[in-house]
Amino acid sequence: MIKDNKGMERLKETELQKETESEKNTEQNIKINTETADNEEDWNIKIRRGHRRKKESLSPRKKNDKSSGVIWVVMCLFILMAWTGCLALFFQNQKLHREAVEAAAFMAASYTAEEVEVMTRQAAEQATQGAEQAVKEAAQQAALEKEEEVLKTIRERMEDGSGTFAMLREIFQKEIVVASEGRYHFFPITDRLKPHSYVKEQFIQNDQGELEYWENGQVVSKKGIDVSKYQTEIDWAKVAGDGVEYAFIRLGIRGYGEGKLVLDDAYEKNVEGALEQGLDVGVYFFTQALNEEEAREEADFVLEHVRNYPITYPIVLDVEEVLDKKARTAKMSQQDWTRVCIAFCERIKEAGYTPMIYGNLKTFFLMLDMEQLEAYEKWFAYYQPSLYFPYEFSIWQYSATGRVSGIEGDVDLNVSMRDWSRE
Repeated sequence: MIKDNKGMERLKETELQKETESEKNTEQNIKINTETADNEEDWNIKIRRGHRRKKESLSPRKKNDKSSGVIWVVMCLFILMAWTGCLALFFQNQKLHREAVEAAAFMAASYTAEEVEVMTRQAAEQATQGAEQAVKEAAQQAALEKEEEVLKTIRERMEDGSGTFAMLREIFQKEIVVASEGRYHFFPITDRLKPHSYVKEQFIQNDQGELEYWENGQVVSKKGIDVSKYQTEIDWAKVAGDGVEYAFIRLGIRGYGEGKLVLDDAYEKNVEGALEQGLDVGVYFFTQALNEEEAREEADFVLEHVRNYPITYPIVLDVEEVLDKKARTAKMSQQDWTRVCIAFCERIKEAGYTPMIYGNLKTFFLMLDMEQLEAYEKWFAYYQPSLYFPYEFSIWQYSATGRVSGIEGDVDLNVSMRDWSRE
């Protein structure tokens, strides 16, 4: 039993030693592993530091190369997107083409040629009707707007007291409106007659109320008057001192009753007085000729009485309507009046003078055919501040109530755009 106990003790001691050695070995292994881990961590740190230094030491050229690469990538993406869009459009076009072909095939298979023609014609008619309707609606709208504009003009002219005549002329701006015997006549402005070249805004009234025509900052017109025995005594020195540059003197008339040729009572005195003061002189004759023969008779009468004077301005045929129903010219037609003017002017022209026709709106639009008279100078009478005559003329009689030094009472004032004394 004792031997057995000793043997057991030795056995326990042996096992205890083994356990102690095992624990020592374990501790050594732990130590070795710990050192190994520390060494590996130090190595990783060194590697990362090396990479950082390598990155920080990259050259500018390498950085630029990297940026260029990014740009190329973006451009490639853009080109790829463009090609993708083109392909999409191509396939969409192909799809539409196929659908059109299929539709045509369906039409050919479903309808006869006659039916297709009928359908096409109906579609065209519908389109035409739609266009006509649109045009009609646009015309109605334009007419409505025009009507409103006209009504507005009428109301404004009635309110400011301008009168019917002024109102009509503003509304019908492409026509010339002429009043006669309680009626209004409308004459479309035609291109068959030569238009005048004057600018309306360049006819300007000066401080004395006299009309002047301006060009390039200076007056280019001439101030003139026309007189007869009705101006009684005229002080021509004062007239000249008032800036009058020319005067038309009435030479005579033909009576509207018996048709007698009559010399104006103040003709010679007025011509001589104007010439003595250095004024340029023209003459006019009031006609009541019934035909070409009488017109030439009037011209010869005028030529007889101007031959002793230096007449530098035109010789004028005064054409006006006589309101007396018993006047010898009361039943003359437009063509009759036109022939009278041509006969008179041609005789004056043959004698070496400049012929001219005087008249107002009624004269030129109702009494005469201006297309036959375009070769002759015109003297236009119109007593409103704004010019209302579209065709060529040389002199504008703009007032019948003017005032000039040396003449008592009213006198006709004229503005001439030509100076015949220099021609």
